[in-house]
Amino acid sequence: MHNFQAQDHFADGAQYIAGRLAKGTSGRSHAVVDPATGDEVHRYELAGEKDVDAAVAAAAHAFPEWAGATPGERSDAMHRFAGVLAERAEEFAQAESLQCGKPIKLSREFDVPGTVDNAAFFAGAARHLQGQSAGEYSGDHTSYVRREPIGVVGSIAPWNYPLQMAAWKVLPAIAAGNTIVLKPAELTPFTSLLFAQAATEAGIPDGVVNIISGAGRDAGERLVGHPDVAMTSFTGSTGVGKRVAEIATSTVKRLHLELGGKAPFVVFDDADLDAAVHGAVAGALINTGQDCTAATRAYVQRPLYDAFVDGVAALMETVRLGDPFAEDTDLGPLISHVHRDRVAGFVDRARSYARVVTGGEALDHPGAFYRPTLIADAAQDSEIVQSEIFGPVLVVLPFDSDEEGIRLANDTPYGLAASAWSRDVFRANRATREIKAGCVWVNDHIPILSEMPHGGYKASGYGKDMSAYSFEEYTQIKHVMFDNTAVVRKDWHRTIFGDR
Repeated sequence: MHNFQAQDHFADGAQYIAGRLAKGTSGRSHAVVDPATGDEVHRYELAGEKDVDAAVAAAAHAFPEWAGATPGERSDAMHRFAGVLAERAEEFAQAESLQCGKPIKLSREFDVPGTVDNAAFFAGAARHLQGQSAGEYSGDHTSYVRREPIGVVGSIAPWNYPLQMAAWKVLPAIAAGNTIVLKPAELTPFTSLLFAQAATEAGIPDGVVNIISGAGRDAGERLVGHPDVAMTSFTGSTGVGKRVAEIATSTVKRLHLELGGKAPFVVFDDADLDAAVHGAVAGALINTGQDCTAATRAYVQRPLYDAFVDGVAALMETVRLGDPFAEDTDLGPLISHVHRDRVAGFVDRARSYARVVTGGEALDHPGAFYRPTLIADAAQDSEIVQSEIFGPVLVVLPFDSDEEGIRLANDTPYGLAASAWSRDVFRANRATREIKAGCVWVNDHIPILSEMPHGGYKASGYGKDMSAYSFEEYTQIKHVMFDNTAVVRKDWHRTIFGDR
């Protein structure tokens, strides 16, 4: 049984502004529901526009001091932050599994340690915010490049990985000297609030990290459009991302979007079949399939197709659904009954044009559980192949030539992640070169690293989370040029007045 009592942790409210919890002022409340049981575990007051304004003001007030700190000072504070996260790891894991329905082993072994590692990485990276070295590029001047923080960042994170998404938004922003207001999904505010409290506990100044727990149409849109917010970073669906872009561009602010995905899983006929089967089940079912990089479309070269379908179906049927806090649970519920019904709708509609090999049903249970599902014999242009389902559903299609496999892999609007399975280095290298996605794995699917960038092509958005490349999102580049001649009248002045 879990031991995280949200009502005790957040009795003072679910807004974190200038280092303190506060109640929202929207006049509306929201219930956090345990998706494994359907029980309400906490009710809080949603943020309104006044709360957003207060959080942005706190971030703006904290910005000069934090931006003016030395890289070493910011690094030291963030190392302490990583230490606090590590010390409170079990608390974070319990809270994450309660609000999301994640199996506790996923929270303990993936979400929380990944977040601690992110914090440690950016603590070190804070010391390496370097511009280009000085040089005399014109001959008469010395030029160099400064990398400076942008200001107040307004970020919006999704409900599928609340803790990790909070880290991906907050850590590079503050390592670069910015301050931030983060709006988590109203379904899952717990670990974002704990994350901000841990920052304060580590000695990061009040106002550097602020959390607004509110609905997207009021708190979210107010944050994105706020005149004192210099940058917006959003992770979520492509549809909502388009709305965020409309608001952000109308105020001419920096914009970073990490949007939907429909990751292909391409198995060539020389692949290790057993490895591909295991990789497909793991890649499709991680976080109950609620992962924008999850394997959702398996393209299998025809000689291996039937064996792959049989192997995946058999392995899916061994996956254990149940109480997220039981040590032997493999798969938890979907985030809500509404979302479960949405996933079921995709599968039910597919029955008219494809074959449900295994799964395809909800459990007779109070929680939002849905069985691992494998679908075959669908057409490339069908809904089940083209649309992001965000559930434990894998669709498998055959292909003949390598060219066809790569073409099918690229045949969606998305381009976030993909994988290629082959023992042939030349074949695999071709796939990594020609598949249009921000990450392409070879003979694996899902692992991520703090040192490597995460972000998409096409309708999956633009910009990078994690890695040193994320600093491109959270810093401004300034060219500084010094005259070295001390000459009053420069030769180029004659183009404006006088003669040579």
